Formats: sequence, C-alpha cells, structure tokens
Amino acid sequence: MRYTLLLVVLFCFCINTSSLAQKTHFSYLDIFDLEYVSDPQISPNGEWVVYRRMEFDIMKDAVVGTLWMVKTDGSQHQKLSSREVSESSPRWSPKGDRLAFTSSTDAGSEIYMYWLHTGKIAKISQLPFSPSSITWSPKGSQLAFSMNVSEAAPVLAKMPKKPKGAKWADTPRVTDRLYHEADGRGYIKPGFNHIFTIPSDGGAPRQLTSGNYHHRGTLSWAADGNKIYFSGNRTPDWEYGFRNSEIYSVDITNGTIEPLTDRTGPDANPLVSPNGKYIAYLGFEDKVQAYQVRQLHIMNSDGSNQKVLSNTLDRSVSNIHWDAKSNGIYFSYDDKGNTKIAHIALTGKVRKIADDMGGTSIGRPYAGGSFSVAENGTIAFTQTRPAYPSALAIINAKTNKATKVTHLNKALFDYKNLGKVQEVWYTSSFDQRDIQGWVVFPPNYDPSKKYPFLVENHGGPILNYGDRFSAEMQLYAAAGYIVFYPNPRGSTSYGEEFGNLLYNNYPGEDYIDVMDGVDHCIEQGWAHEDRLFVTGGSAGGIMSAWMIGKNNRFEAAVVAKPVMNWISKTLVADNYFYYANSRYPGQPWENFEGYWKFSPLSLVGTIETPTMVLVGMNDLRTPPSEAKQLYHALKLRKIPTVLVEIPSASHGIANRPSNLITKIAHTLAWLEKYGGAKLEK
Repeated sequence: MRYTLLLVVLFCFCINTSSLAQKTHFSYLDIFDLEYVSDPQISPNGEWVVYRRMEFDIMKDAVVGTLWMVKTDGSQHQKLSSREVSESSPRWSPKGDRLAFTSSTDAGSEIYMYWLHTGKIAKISQLPFSPSSITWSPKGSQLAFSMNVSEAAPVLAKMPKKPKGAKWADTPRVTDRLYHEADGRGYIKPGFNHIFTIPSDGGAPRQLTSGNYHHRGTLSWAADGNKIYFSGNRTPDWEYGFRNSEIYSVDITNGTIEPLTDRTGPDANPLVSPNGKYIAYLGFEDKVQAYQVRQLHIMNSDGSNQKVLSNTLDRSVSNIHWDAKSNGIYFSYDDKGNTKIAHIALTGKVRKIADDMGGTSIGRPYAGGSFSVAENGTIAFTQTRPAYPSALAIINAKTNKATKVTHLNKALFDYKNLGKVQEVWYTSSFDQRDIQGWVVFPPNYDPSKKYPFLVENHGGPILNYGDRFSAEMQLYAAAGYIVFYPNPRGSTSYGEEFGNLLYNNYPGEDYIDVMDGVDHCIEQGWAHEDRLFVTGGSAGGIMSAWMIGKNNRFEAAVVAKPVMNWISKTLVADNYFYYANSRYPGQPWENFEGYWKFSPLSLVGTIETPTMVLVGMNDLRTPPSEAKQLYHALKLRKIPTVLVEIPSASHGIANRPSNLITKIAHTLAWLEKYGGAKLEK
C-alpha cells in the first residue's frame, strides 16, 4: 500500500514539475523581467569589467541602471555598491586602482569615486548641473568633464509691477535660438556646455573654456597632461553650421584654445594615442547629401599630416580605441545588419575581430552597444543575438574568441519559447540590387498552417535593422504573426552609395524594395495575399503610409508617429533646420512641389486600408499634428480609422516600458479586427 501511494505521489510530482517547467510564449509583462548590459569598461590590466546593468522597474515604469563588476573569466560577479540609485559612466583610472562614475543625488547627478582595493565610495563633486564625458588625466590626478553653464533668457519687454498678492499669468518664454527644443527633453534652457577639470580626490571644479559656444562630446588628454582635445564649432555662424565641427585643443593652464582641423563637415571624437604622437578622430567632408560614411582619420598631435585611415572600408566607423602600442585602432562598424568589432593598423589594413555587438535597443532590432579594450588587447563588449538582448562578452586577445560571461536573462528565457529569426535575401525588381531582410516565425511554427504576415518597417530611414534581439518582433511572433523586417535602400551598413539612394528620392524605390520582399515571402509560402498587414514607426510610419497609399493589398495598417506632410513637418519638428538640401533641395517655400511630391499625404485620396494612427502626445520629432493629418483625412473619406495618442510619450515611445506595451497591444488589437492574430494575455 505504501509502495502504491509512493508511486502516486511521485507521479503527481512529475506532472506538477513538468507543467511548471513547460515553456510559454513571450508576453507583455516579460518586458519588465528583461535585463541587459550597457557601457562595459574593462580595467587596464584586463582583469575586471565594470558595466551598467539595465533593468525595468515595474513600479516606477522606468529603465534603471546600476553598476556591476565581474572578472573577465566570469567569476566574482557582484554589485559595485549597496546604493539603489542610478549609476552610470564608469571610467577606470590609468593604473586601474580607482573608478570614477556618475550617480544621481537629490540635487542632481554628481561624480563619485570607487577605490578598488578597499571597496569604498565617496562623492567628490558638488556641481550645479550634471557632468558628462568624464575622462582621466594621464597621471590620474585630475578628471576632465563637460557641463552646462546657464545663460539668462532674453527679455523683450519690461512688465509693470503687479499688485501685492495678485495672481497674474506666468512670464512668457522668449526664444531667439535656432535650436531651442529637443524631443524627449522639451524646451532647452539657455546655456552652453564648457569643459571643466576637478582633482580626482575631490575639490573645486575649474572651468577651462569660455565663450558662447558648445564644448562637449569626447574629451582626450594630451600625453603630457597639458592639453585636452575636444570637438566643437567656434565659428561666428556656428548655429547655422550645425553639421560642422572641428577638433580643438585647450591649454589646461591658461585656457588657450587652438583649432587643429578646418574643413566643411563634422570632425569629432578626438582620441590621443598612448605614445602621444597621434590623434585619431571621426568625420567626413560634407557633400550635403542624405547619407555619408563616417571615416576614421589620423593626424599628428599638432594637427599636421591629416589623412583618412579607413578609406578602403565603405562603412561608418564608431567607438574608436587605440591599441596599447599606438600601432592601430580598434573600432566598430555595421555591416549588413550586424555590428562588428575590428582593428585597423596605421597602414590602413583592417582585421575583423568579432560579430554581434549590440542588443541595447530593446524594442526594435536597431544597432547599438559598445566595447572597451585592455592594455593586453582583451576586449569587453555587449553581445546580442535574436535570442537575447546584450550580454557581456569577452574577446581573448590571442584567439579572438568571444565568450559570453553574463547570463542576465537565463531565468526568463530558459522557460520562454521565442520565435526563430531567419535571414533572407532577395532581388529588387527596380534595379536588381540584393536586398536583405529577416523573418521571425511564431513559436512552434508549423509550415502546413497559414499565418498572418506582418511587415514591420524600420525608422530613420538612414538606420538599419539586424539579427538582434527585439521585444516587439517577439511579441508579434508570439501573437501568431510571421514578421518580416527588411533593410531597403537607404538603410545603413551597405555602403554610402546604397544609403544615399534616398537623396531627393524619399520615399522612392525603397517602397519597391519592401514590396519585393513581401512577394518573395509569398513565393516562399510564408505570406499569403489575403493575410497581409503592415506597421512601422517614424520613417517606418512614413513607409507604412506610403505603402497603403500605393496599393490596397494589406488588410489593415498601423501607422506610428509618421511624417505625413514634409512641408509642415520640416518647419515644426525639433530638428526643423536639418532637412533642407540634405533630404530635399532647398527650403519648403523654395521647393513646394518637391516636398509635396514625397509627402504621404499626397496619396491619402487612394487609401482604402483600415488604418490606426498612433503617436506620442509629447512627440517633437514627428509632432502629433502630422499623425492627425492622416487621421482627419481618413475620417473625412470615411475609411475605417482610429487615432491613438499616448500621454506623456515623446518620439521614443518605448522609453517607458508600459508605453512599449501600449504600442504593441494597440497594434495587435487593431490588426485583429481585420483578420489578424491575437496575443493571449
């Protein structure tokens, strides 16, 4: 009897544990359980890595980051401090004995110091504004940083004194600057960024730069510690030369500023070689076009002998780091939707080291991520694949083998059944170019079944999607969609000529590229003519609106944060000054017909597709007025439509986790009304 009872208990236990261990699909609330690695900084001796551990706070509805450290062999993984506040920008001292970082306080962000051998932490600054670009001096005695210095706002009229106790309206806000607001930030208070130094053991900050110019971005000390190199634009017409910047030096003793470069175009990110002989920097000669490859340059430390080092690589260069012997530079670049790490010798020879950097863009599979290099050549970087967001990976300097040393999402993904991602290539019917895309299949995909097919267009349009983790794509797949996300012409990571095909031609043949991808997927049996859907945000919203204006093949569409009218958008958006000549020739009043020709609103009379229009109510990049133009036009034409406005959301709707969920949930609900699938809660 006991034996029988024992068998029954064991049987029930097995059933219970089996049901607990059964994998489920990725769901909305799983977003709050995601974690990822950001800004990994390896110690000079290659023993430790400090990184920012990013998490989603379900109660505060925010992304939060604290600093963690781990040895490069994956051992001794630990939190840097017991503090539960935002921590960021960790930077090792030259000897690797200390770590400077920034952290939030009740009064704002400050500079903190961590001593490796004692584990003690102290605040070493008391600043009026948040510091950025913290950089150690060569001997470790000082820190340089950039910080805003406020200016008084202009006053046009002197108001009469109000009676005591009177409740008059607030004082008007007067603006006379070209750039006065930014999406996600709102109104920019008057002021300029300047360069400061502060003793590394604490003390009073000292301002080095002056004048009504911005001094920000990457800072780099001269090898003797007497100068700091930076980028900026100190020309009289700097506001209108917003694409231009030069490399400068500032003397830390007397504040003398000297320009080292002088050309039309952005020169930025100066980095002094360990031996002090050279300065590497990024930039290009501005030809005023839609897309230009950012090249790696090198010059002597006095600004002489300037030359392009990466002229054989038709890809934009980012994240530069000198090797310890000053023989070459490590960098990253996007190639065909995947971010690589490479090394370039001073001869110009490029050697690829690793693939798959990124994973810090959680919502959609955009490029991103970063890396750092130890003196022995060991590299720490953010690694991603479609199955996980960025993890910390270490590259062995001798073997170039990458090893993942953190597994922050193991507890979640061990019990989740994700959609499989497959790379696809097809031929454009317009000019026979090879076009790349990816297809995400629903979990437990059965090729004998007929699934709804969702096109997801990327933003930019001068950006790229790739084989990276994406919460949005996985949630669409979990709902039962086969998701197709392409990189049509105009996408980056395929060279300058490919990216620049949208110059005065957007939207143009990129529409053909996307539709050719749809037809390719139909030929493969993945898509079906009677179950096609489309969505996309920002430039992806433009493409989605263009697609339904050009054809009626889609059952339903979700057009998120679009530009509908280039004339109104160009003069209302926060970056209103940026578009003329690089996107379309001339200003809107000089080229009315051209701007209107490429406006999706010009096609609204042909739209028959049921369309949801979605936008953040605080969006300054593609303002709500753009979305409303589409919604109002469709209402007047009696086309099934609905307007979804997300409160307090800027252009980056996914910046708050709940807004990311809101966007996806409303997209799925709308598509379901017209034959789409449904994500079970």
